[in-house]
Amino acid sequence: MTVRFGLVGTNWITDRLLAAAKEADGFEATAVCSRSLERARAYAGQHGIAHAFDDMDAMASSGLIDAVYIATPNVYHAEQAISFMRRGIHVLCEKPVASNGAEARHMVEEAQRRGVLLMEAMKPTFMPSFEAIGRALPSIGKVRRYVGNYGQYSSRYDAYRAGTVLNAFNPSLSNGALMDLGVYCLYPAIYWFGKPLEVKASGVMLESGADGEGSVVLRYADMEAVAMYSKITNSYAPSEIQGEEGCILIDQISQPERVRVRYRDGREEALSAPQSEHTMVYELQEFVNLVREGRTESEINTHERMIAVLDVMDEARRQIGIVYPADSFA
Repeated sequence: MTVRFGLVGTNWITDRLLAAAKEADGFEATAVCSRSLERARAYAGQHGIAHAFDDMDAMASSGLIDAVYIATPNVYHAEQAISFMRRGIHVLCEKPVASNGAEARHMVEEAQRRGVLLMEAMKPTFMPSFEAIGRALPSIGKVRRYVGNYGQYSSRYDAYRAGTVLNAFNPSLSNGALMDLGVYCLYPAIYWFGKPLEVKASGVMLESGADGEGSVVLRYADMEAVAMYSKITNSYAPSEIQGEEGCILIDQISQPERVRVRYRDGREEALSAPQSEHTMVYELQEFVNLVREGRTESEINTHERMIAVLDVMDEARRQIGIVYPADSFA
């Protein structure tokens, strides 16, 4: 069975998805939608896609697609996903899947009502090296601390410093450092250790109303998890999982590639697994397989985890003072 996809959004992340799709079994891009029909047609022509739209409702009701990949700004995710699901279309939605936990709950309710698949496109959890980390966790003994670190100076920050606020620093689009990068640090913590007992957060707010960087500490019964993220500075430090018998070092929490364990006795063990350079292929293959099997939820990127991460980010935003217009409609 081939799953026919519609694409909403014609940007760099959609380019990466299509590059990864060349390695996925059962994927076919049959339609693309952009705000401009001219842009949609140009993108379709560039990638050999047969149909172009400037109206999502028209694409959803065309009968040309079984599933949709949503890669628009965060503020539009919930509304667009629900619109497609109401027409029986399966949804793969870029992270974060919604602006807040309330929106995510509405999305899950709609998916369950319509019997369609809804999955957040959080790619690290499907990557071979991430899976290797999970298998190695027992070897480091009792885990006492997780540190997720992701600092990447945004290419849009130069424009911001020059006086132009682009999408990446526009809070009306539910954007900022926590939503764009912090989510990569928080998702593994909740994946491995569950929802925390307490959240403590701080951050640096920009004049636009978006956050430039921040830190979130999650308290568990016998350990803590720390997320450190920034769009206004670079960081070259790895992420870590610190256990009583050893430490797992992760080169990039957003897409783990080089991973190793250092034990207390001085031994080292490489955990890295062979994987494609097109790292989105693993989440895409998971989604396609679930559609083929008639399933409505991933066992990896579950609805429960998706909501738990957004609940944590909601509380972190409350403490930092990050407010989005979408919050008033939740």
